[in-house]
Amino acid sequence: MRDLRGDQLPQWMERVEQDPLPALRSLVKGLRRDQAAVIAGLSSPWSSGQVEGQNTRVKFIKGAGYGRANFDLLRKRILHRT
Repeated sequence: MRDLRGDQLPQWMERVEQDPLPALRSLVKGLRRDQAAVIAGLSSPWSSGQVEGQNTRVKFIKGAGYGRANFDLLRKRILHRT
């Protein structure tokens, strides 16, 4: 995954299907549903990590003010990074 070798995924999936571990076979079954997207994600140098980090931060701020804060305060905390 670190070497951006999404082209090797189909061979790995074939090897896993011969493996006796049902959890791995279940993983491969799920990967096959959208194999093209998985290969593209493993091959791309781009990452959505920054976006996911912002989502996590917003969810944390929202959870910290649950039941006490209205939308205006939530908006200020998110925009001002407090």
